[in-house]
Amino acid sequence: KQWYQRRVRGRKDSSLRASSVGFLLDPDEISYIVKLFREPTVLRHEGFQLNSTGFEYQCLRSDKNSIYGRVSDGPGGGAILVKTATLVILATYTASMYPSVCVETCETFADYFRDKGK
Repeated sequence: KQWYQRRVRGRKDSSLRASSVGFLLDPDEISYIVKLFREPTVLRHEGFQLNSTGFEYQCLRSDKNSIYGRVSDGPGGGAILVKTATLVILATYTASMYPSVCVETCETFADYFRDKGK
């Protein structure tokens, strides 16, 4: 199982907990991502943009814990965002990868942290 890029950040202090090499988010972008979880209906209609990837995403699913999006225009691929009590996990995948593998891995990773109370 392989992700193109992944990142784990603390929700409250926006501190980096883990990251693929070269995959950077600034504190403003993590604040934007946390805000996305509060507006799932708007998100489904308007989509979202991640400056760190340079793409706009069409929202395929959004609820209180997960956001799935695919690249609107461009090379294909998508992004999976999952939050836990203290973390936000962001994973991206390319057009040559299976989105379901990224979703399963990201959600399983989040479940592990939820079980640990993180």
